[in-house]
Amino acid sequence: MSNIDTSKMSAGQREALELTEAARGNDEDRSFAGGLFMGRCAWDQVYPFPEQSPADIEAGQPFLTELARILRDEVDADQIDADGEIPEPVIQHLAAIGAFGIKIPKHLGGLGLSQTNYCHAARLLGATDANLTALLSAHQSIGVPQPLKLFGTEEQQRKFLPRVAKGEISAFALTETDVGSDPARMKTTAEPEADGRHYVINGEKLWCTNGTKAGVIIVMARTPDEVVNGKPRRRITAFIVEMNTPGVEVVTRCRFMGLRALYNGVVRFTNVRVPAANIVGGVGRGLKVALTTLNTGRLTIPAACVGLMQKCLDHALDWAETREQWGAPIGKHAAIGEKLAQLAADIFATESMVLLTAALVDRDPHADIRLEAAMCKLYGSEAGWRAVDDTLQIRGGRGYETAASQRARGETPVPVERYLRDSRINRIFEGSTEIMHLFLAREALDPHLKVAGAVLDTRLPLGKRAAAAMKAGGFYALWYPSVWLPANGTPAGLTPELAPVLAYARRASRRLARTLFHAMALHGPALEKRQLTLGRIVDIGTELFALTASTLRADALIKGLCPNHPREELLRLVVCLHRRARLRIDALHRDLATNTDDAHHALSRELLDGRHTYLRPKDPGLSRPPFPTAKA
Repeated sequence: MSNIDTSKMSAGQREALELTEAARGNDEDRSFAGGLFMGRCAWDQVYPFPEQSPADIEAGQPFLTELARILRDEVDADQIDADGEIPEPVIQHLAAIGAFGIKIPKHLGGLGLSQTNYCHAARLLGATDANLTALLSAHQSIGVPQPLKLFGTEEQQRKFLPRVAKGEISAFALTETDVGSDPARMKTTAEPEADGRHYVINGEKLWCTNGTKAGVIIVMARTPDEVVNGKPRRRITAFIVEMNTPGVEVVTRCRFMGLRALYNGVVRFTNVRVPAANIVGGVGRGLKVALTTLNTGRLTIPAACVGLMQKCLDHALDWAETREQWGAPIGKHAAIGEKLAQLAADIFATESMVLLTAALVDRDPHADIRLEAAMCKLYGSEAGWRAVDDTLQIRGGRGYETAASQRARGETPVPVERYLRDSRINRIFEGSTEIMHLFLAREALDPHLKVAGAVLDTRLPLGKRAAAAMKAGGFYALWYPSVWLPANGTPAGLTPELAPVLAYARRASRRLARTLFHAMALHGPALEKRQLTLGRIVDIGTELFALTASTLRADALIKGLCPNHPREELLRLVVCLHRRARLRIDALHRDLATNTDDAHHALSRELLDGRHTYLRPKDPGLSRPPFPTAKA
């Protein structure tokens, strides 16, 4: 674990941090996105933009074509929403074309397609129905296929992957009633039997997506503590559990604001006997399995958001071109035109980030994409929500009206209201926006903690801290001046019009590195508590990654002379993204210096302490005048 001072943390905070840190691994190579926080733009990692090869396109095209046909001809998303069920024939047809085993190797019954092709499939699903997206995503991004691909034994893969590739639905059980992102509080246990050949699982899991329809699931449970340096350390272990095992019970199906056909439920385990051979990744490695699986799994949501945003742009443009107000189509009014431009820019940026990150996975299945995937998820889910909200605003009352109501009035139904309900979960699924900020902040701080963490660790003897200070001083004596040096270098061969954009990204990266260092110097160990400060720093890095991915993709498309992407149109997109990124980044830097954080923190503490009761009166009527009255 990196040197983090836990002496002032509660026992629960300390345990949660130690569990998570132990699961992170100790990767020394920094990804491209990680380098941005240190003032480095490692162009060689991402330039030229890793385009999908003709062979990979050819491999995926038959499946994607058939998937698009099924989604177009057989799926009625409004009816699925109304019924709260996905028709069984649709599920069977998707299974027949291999949609449940997109990335499972061919020799194990799957299609063996790339991460890029999988993201293209997610885009098609996102443009059609969020329930189907969730079904297939939870099944193979975080369900049995991905953990077994990464951590499963040959025996486990041979036994389970052909089954799930053919359409046996799988799920992932981590969350509990009192446990979300804090693994130290997990209550589900798995106790080994005397001979060690079986474990007995007891506990209950909440919000298990696909749990009500699954045949096999991955379950995270606490196994007996490990003693390290004389102290017990909690261990989380991943188990493959077949749902027909005695003691497994689906207690209830959960229902939500959107995703009305989501097969999500509460699953209870009562003395469930599971073979030790069903442990994935080894005893105590469950959190590592979960975190690594989620890294790649997080790409599904932004990929699906691209499809959703493309549908939103279609609907928004149709209305903006035909609806007239004050003598002109509403799209020609600046207020509406601004929303259309922002939506177009968000589509290109999100898709560029997803394709770049997917290509990194295809190039190296073990690539460190923690930051890139988290940034894709953070940026894409927020952009998707803005897109739906703006599309609803552009369509006005028709955006708020249900598709069924529009149809009953004789109008062509446009289900923006359903999009709004279904897409809201994207900012929560697989790591909320707030958790993504904390996750990215921890990763951004990691290089500094490795260099200077021991200096701030009050648990260490003074001599060790002094030695660490000397070492850190040597590092920063070289590093800190380097992030002040001019930085305009761009990749050789880049389209000339795009060079100023990447030159700005490199300068902004160095400014970001200085900002992060100054925040560490100012706040010391207390920086980890200043979540709003860290959130702004993370947002700056995410904007830079989005801008870089978009610029590099535009460069590749221009050089490819793709007729669907004229040069002048691509340059216009990048100009918009560049100007927007500069404004957003400048605003975030200003907010770091001048903000309402302390005032809001003080007010929130007073609210939590039971003050300001006048803001939430308990009585149903006005038992007292709302304002003081003058004395007679």
